[in-house]
Amino acid sequence: MIRLENISKQNGKQIVFIEASAALQKGEKIGLVGPNGAGKTTLFRLITGEEAPDEGQVSIDRGITIGYFSQDVGEMAGMSVVSAVMDGAGPVSSVAAELAALEAAMADPDRADEMEEIVLRYGEVQGRFEELDGYALDGRAREVLDGLGFSPAMVEGDVGALSGGWKMRVALARILLMAPDAMLLDEPSNHLDIESLIWLEEFLKGYEGALLMTSHDRSFMNRIVGKIVEIDGGSLTTYSGDYEFYQQQRALSEKQQQAQFERQQAMLAKEIAFIERFKARASHAAQVQSRVKKLDKIERVEPPKRRQTVKFEFQPAPRSGDDVAGLKGVAKRYGEKVIYDGFDFQIRRRERWCVMGVNGAGKSTLLKLVTGTSEPDSGIVTLGAGVKLGYFAQHSMELLDGERTVFETLEDAFPQANQGSLRALAGCFGFSGDDVEKRCRVLSGGEKARLVMALMLYDPPNFLVLDEPTNHLDIATKEMLIEALAAFEGTMLFVSHDRHFLAALSNRVLELTPEGVHAYGGGYTEYVARTGQEAPGLRH
Repeated sequence: MIRLENISKQNGKQIVFIEASAALQKGEKIGLVGPNGAGKTTLFRLITGEEAPDEGQVSIDRGITIGYFSQDVGEMAGMSVVSAVMDGAGPVSSVAAELAALEAAMADPDRADEMEEIVLRYGEVQGRFEELDGYALDGRAREVLDGLGFSPAMVEGDVGALSGGWKMRVALARILLMAPDAMLLDEPSNHLDIESLIWLEEFLKGYEGALLMTSHDRSFMNRIVGKIVEIDGGSLTTYSGDYEFYQQQRALSEKQQQAQFERQQAMLAKEIAFIERFKARASHAAQVQSRVKKLDKIERVEPPKRRQTVKFEFQPAPRSGDDVAGLKGVAKRYGEKVIYDGFDFQIRRRERWCVMGVNGAGKSTLLKLVTGTSEPDSGIVTLGAGVKLGYFAQHSMELLDGERTVFETLEDAFPQANQGSLRALAGCFGFSGDDVEKRCRVLSGGEKARLVMALMLYDPPNFLVLDEPTNHLDIATKEMLIEALAAFEGTMLFVSHDRHFLAALSNRVLELTPEGVHAYGGGYTEYVARTGQEAPGLRH
């Protein structure tokens, strides 16, 4: 269906592709992976024709429809959410728009003299609308929006009033409703809660077209794709299998390449030693000459490209008392909406609570109450003796001073620290070389999240409260964070929609449901085994 043949592409000084080839066949579901900045978005733009390769060609079979979801959402204000979604559904949406305009014209007394032509045209357009199964479109749009977490009130509301995250969901719903022959999805799992993520997973598994997608959520990708295309160092390499299998294959081929490289290096060292030893002796001149020629002809084995992996280790945190935090008889409401009423909850040392519940159940509210960023309407919230709190929230990223550089931000926070240790800290969180001189205002969402993490973890707290800490983080940084937090000796309370993160780090689950609050001993994996569901909002 879609073929990239020997493409080369350069953006400014950066070489993105060198004679790279890959293909997307009918019905295939492919995960696109590679380090940040490797060219994943450029690849999508080459396929959609927004950019052209410098060399080589992108060929697409005739008549193939392509739907592209990117993080760059256009303006959609002035229409309801459901209309905005139907508006993106291809030809049927323009027919629906004409139908609506004709209906308005028929109700307009000023156009009474044109009524005959309007009614005639209405009959023609209505016939075309039925042909395109337009009357089912509204129902299908609402079904998709429901799956992506929209309430009935939101579906009728103005799309312009939504936050950036919800607008992303509208843009995603448009592509899903369009059901093109090939879907290109750039990070569709961002901004989704766990219930919507699982719904999308099922939707994409049942989708019959071809799919090429990137995602920082390895569980999500593992369950959908049957092939991986990796972008690295300008080339495209295709692996059969899911993300897990790709990781194993990549590690294996790296190991083999390293062994090959070492064997060749040992052989070359031997040959060079012989040449050096005998080059001055006339009696060995012919042998030396023949070995020099042999060395010139040998094709050198390259060492495997080392992915820059960062490791972060906690300084030991001071020990807290056994009772870390407690809520007693807590009530909290927003307007008419009661979030908590007479709520009791106790967190003890070294417990790692993950908080689960549908949108609006009160997950972030609980974290705000525990950290003191929100006051209860009644009841008491206490922190235990010796508790040193570290709180990561989505708004933490907005508090960075845009004019300060990454390094200046770290220096401001830790004036006593020496430059070497701050540079090492920056490196652990993916800011190497000149990256530390970037001003905070130009940082991407992922870079801001990493900087806030670095600020929080350098002088370690013994009680970590994390609200969606993995939003914006790529798979490699998530792995680093999971590894670091697994070794953390303190206490944790967190909300996350990343199932790999939940399974790796939780040892308690607090489930918030309309029927009440349920606490489960054992982590997320045990919770799934006991309830038979991956999230509370899926229980029917």
